[in-house]
Amino acid sequence: MRAKGIAYDTGFVRHGEISLEKFDLDVVRRDLTAIRDDLHCNAVHLVGGDPERLERAAEIAAGLGLEIWFSPYPLELTPPEILALFADCAERAERVRAAGAEVVFVTGVELSIMNSGFLPGDDVVQRVTRLLGQPERMREAAARLTEFLAEAVAVVKEHFGGKLTYACIPFENPDWDLFDIRSFELIRSAEVADVYAESIRKVVAQGKPVAITGFGTAAWRGSGATAPRSMEIVEFDEAGLPVRVKDGYVRDEEEQATYLRELLEIFEQEEVDGAFVYLFALGSHPHRPDDPSRDLDMASPGIVKVYDDGSWEPKAAFATVAEIYARG
Repeated sequence: MRAKGIAYDTGFVRHGEISLEKFDLDVVRRDLTAIRDDLHCNAVHLVGGDPERLERAAEIAAGLGLEIWFSPYPLELTPPEILALFADCAERAERVRAAGAEVVFVTGVELSIMNSGFLPGDDVVQRVTRLLGQPERMREAAARLTEFLAEAVAVVKEHFGGKLTYACIPFENPDWDLFDIRSFELIRSAEVADVYAESIRKVVAQGKPVAITGFGTAAWRGSGATAPRSMEIVEFDEAGLPVRVKDGYVRDEEEQATYLRELLEIFEQEEVDGAFVYLFALGSHPHRPDDPSRDLDMASPGIVKVYDDGSWEPKAAFATVAEIYARG
């Protein structure tokens, strides 16, 4: 693999609320340094909804010599709002690129289900529910997305001169002629395990460089079989904040480590151009070892466990990813 990467959360914005209240640049520098030096990454996928945070994190990553995947992540926005976000972020990404960094602009992630205007439904749950078993609705959403992405790419290119990609769900099937790199959100679960490697082989065989983004699972026993849904073991309060782990789940960091090892070895074997583990840390799901019912980190795909005070420690998966990325 050329790009050995991981996703780094700068804060997701939904309905004006940001998932990370604090954004300390010294902490960002500490984390990105660990990503480079300890995890042996040469690339980082900076995701979030705040353009200023993305730019500041990108500047730090550039100073560390990391390839930057600059990824504004729209949530529950309309198409015009997405275009405005992309224009702002493209200007910022170009400033970082013009200063000498290698920057790839990610023109959205799973836009059709994460935002309005492509599928019926008021939120992602409604959209996905109405999508299942509806191939005609999938085709209609894909057509709307393709039309939108043509407009989005034109907007981004007005401000940004580097490489472009889009992180898709396979059914979206965007027009890849618009992009330099084909990126896929491909998360293995038990339902697709027997065809997973073949699916990677098929997309790589189509010629354009391929990156796999968004793959990972949580740290509880059995999570690998339900990886796309492995965060669903948490209960939320009326404000939508995670509060406790549902009964019956057992913490198992080795499950997460084994899952990531198996996928990264598939990617190496199938010669993908880049891989970005999801993700480094999820601050909204702290590790509370003395209270398993409130150990929200069990549901986190992060490969470090974050404590309530903001400090973190590596999980078993950290050493696994570091070992694989240190090869050759």
